[in-house]
Amino acid sequence: MALTGRAALLAALGSLPVGILEPGWTGILAVNGPLALACACDFALAAPVRRLILNRSGDTTARLGETAEVTLTVANPSRRVLRAKLRDGWPPSSWLPGTEVESSRHQLTVPSGERRRVTTRLRPTRRGDRQADRVTIRSYGPLGLFSRQGAHRVPWSVRVLPPFTSRKHLPSKLARLRELDGRTSVLTRGEGTEFDSLREYVPGDDTRSIDWRATARQTTVALRTWRPERDRHILLVLDTGRTSAGRVGDAPRLDAAMDAALLLAALASRAGDRVDLLAYDRRARALVQNRSANELLPSLVNAMAALEPELVETDSRGLTSMALRTAPRRSLIVLLTTLDAAPVEQGLLPVLPQLTHRHTVLVAAVADPYIAHMAKARGSAESVYEAAAAAQAQNERQRTADKLRRHGVTVVDATPENLAPALADAYLALKAAGRL
Repeated sequence: MALTGRAALLAALGSLPVGILEPGWTGILAVNGPLALACACDFALAAPVRRLILNRSGDTTARLGETAEVTLTVANPSRRVLRAKLRDGWPPSSWLPGTEVESSRHQLTVPSGERRRVTTRLRPTRRGDRQADRVTIRSYGPLGLFSRQGAHRVPWSVRVLPPFTSRKHLPSKLARLRELDGRTSVLTRGEGTEFDSLREYVPGDDTRSIDWRATARQTTVALRTWRPERDRHILLVLDTGRTSAGRVGDAPRLDAAMDAALLLAALASRAGDRVDLLAYDRRARALVQNRSANELLPSLVNAMAALEPELVETDSRGLTSMALRTAPRRSLIVLLTTLDAAPVEQGLLPVLPQLTHRHTVLVAAVADPYIAHMAKARGSAESVYEAAAAAQAQNERQRTADKLRRHGVTVVDATPENLAPALADAYLALKAAGRL
């Protein structure tokens, strides 16, 4: 229970004539006695808060950056009219900065025996599960002098999914895939691909693809056409160790890696390949296996939603062992990790031969665009020192990438906005070369 501002204002106004005309206990009682009686009546007429029945409905998932609407139904079983202010509590990351008060507070009037709905619009700023906190209700009497207050626990959860901003690149990558797959006039020929059909030889075609037996049976020269093999296995491995927590721009490296993994998964599933996901640091944080093409993306975004970088060094031996168990047959293993010298040279390189002996390995890393900006800085001594430091960092990164390539690893190193399309292009290049 609590006094309202209106009651305090009336008490302050009543004190003026008391101080001028009748200072003393008599004047105080003459003014505050009726006010206290009015407050008591107002409190008695306010609807009880604890007897209210509250239920939730609405969205349970939303992509990062989008709006989720959660509806709260308030039922008033008492005989009094509910005049209330309501605060729907959620974690701070459920709103854009500065919008919490406007979004979480509501006014409502519920007659006796009826119910009303209020809608809270969430706009989360972080991935993961957002759990509803308490619903605080302040019930006022008809005079607005006194109020009852109480809180209810009304459980609800909204899972905030990765935004998948690289989806915009999918149509162009699918067009390239259709070219490789022989669904347009461009057909690929090469080792390790599946035979598609025969067509007439055109000057400029590779003569090694001529089918002499078919040519002998007809009057024209026949040429074999090929398409990339289907039903290949791809294992996406997300490194969730401490290096994935480094922020590049406004988001951690892990978020950019997730976005790239989603684009590659969408592209590979359209190509007829099977895609699994493993997130690992010192233990498996997420594992998605044996999903159909229709189930793949929902399963991946749901598994990625709750992933957060762990401030521990990644156990490369454990990661390799888990990857080999997850991919027992020859596969393409896409490791989304760092190109920092120490973690790669001390952790990944010693165990890399175990992966490359059986599988095709592709390493994708997020580069910081600010380093390239620093490398171009000139005009002052401080800028020159920054440029030198940036050039040294770039050279170390390039040396690390070269060491991986000498082990037969394909390396993709790109900024967050370019990593997803670059990784998709690398996958298509491997498919065109018949290496999958």
